[in-house]
Amino acid sequence: MTISVLVVDDSALIRQVLGEMIRTAPGFHLVGAANDAYAARDLVNAHAPDVITLDIEMPRMDGLSFLARLMKARPTPVVMVSTLTEEGAEATLKALELGAVDFVAKPRLDIRRNLESYREELLSKLRGAAAARDAIRRRAGPRSGTSRPVPTELSVQGTEQVVAIGASTGGTEAIKTLLEQLPIGMPGVVMTQHMPPGFTRSFAERLDRSCRLKVAEVRGGERILPGHAYLAPGDRHLLVQRSGADLVCQLSDAEPVHRHRPAVDVMFESVAQCCGARATGVLLTGMGKDGAAGLLAMHQRGARTLAQDEASCVVYGMPKEAVRLGAVDEEVPLGAMAATLVEHLQRVSRGNRV
Repeated sequence: MTISVLVVDDSALIRQVLGEMIRTAPGFHLVGAANDAYAARDLVNAHAPDVITLDIEMPRMDGLSFLARLMKARPTPVVMVSTLTEEGAEATLKALELGAVDFVAKPRLDIRRNLESYREELLSKLRGAAAARDAIRRRAGPRSGTSRPVPTELSVQGTEQVVAIGASTGGTEAIKTLLEQLPIGMPGVVMTQHMPPGFTRSFAERLDRSCRLKVAEVRGGERILPGHAYLAPGDRHLLVQRSGADLVCQLSDAEPVHRHRPAVDVMFESVAQCCGARATGVLLTGMGKDGAAGLLAMHQRGARTLAQDEASCVVYGMPKEAVRLGAVDEEVPLGAMAATLVEHLQRVSRGNRV
């Protein structure tokens, strides 16, 4: 299947670079390039592209305003093209809230080697976005009503229990949806979401403002405490390790796994080794297979393992691979994930793991 792509950017040079990367890639078709939202609207109506790359800062109408209108009028997978700055991170996270599937950084045009690596990343994200077309349309329609009530408080004994959450494409909104429902008194939560440096700090701050849990980007050495959630920083792996009687967050600069750093597999495997059956693993939406082997390791050590179901995933890649490996105890709709997780933890606190 050929993926048709529309490039929207106010920079002629960026339009040329992105357009050439797409035009010359097997399996892709460049339907056009627009320099502003009004030209983009006309091209969307004329060609109905499978995926749109969208700049945030544009004349006449900014990318966020165009995205909001697009998702109401003609829901289409969008990959934002973002500047790697604090302001760019905030705008990009807002775009993901509005319905964008993913984002890539603005390409660096000074080194050819960087451009080749960038091309691989861009095409991978476009494939992931194309795979999310049905989910985008479902998300724009009426809600399916899969949410279940969750208590606002949970009592856990000690600090032995840990919840580990991994996600990629579509994961920022999935993690936000899950964490916003989790009660006060939850066991410590560790999280890996595929994001570059700078974006994870902004993401953690957004989560902290909207959740009952205290959420922070990991700096290294933090003791894992109930009622707190710890997010892996961009470009560093997060590991859970023991320090005496405590569980602590540690960071690693080891090589990327499945082309990702932070990688979900690294975090899950560390949790499997040091927590065993005292952990719960949750694998959310994402493209590829990162997290599947790590979730299997957790499962084999006695942890309860949950995966987001296909119908509620933006991209049913990572959960699908985990199911294929036999790593998943239960597939759960995103809206019911918090309730399922809390019910399991309540059973554990009563000494019943069934």
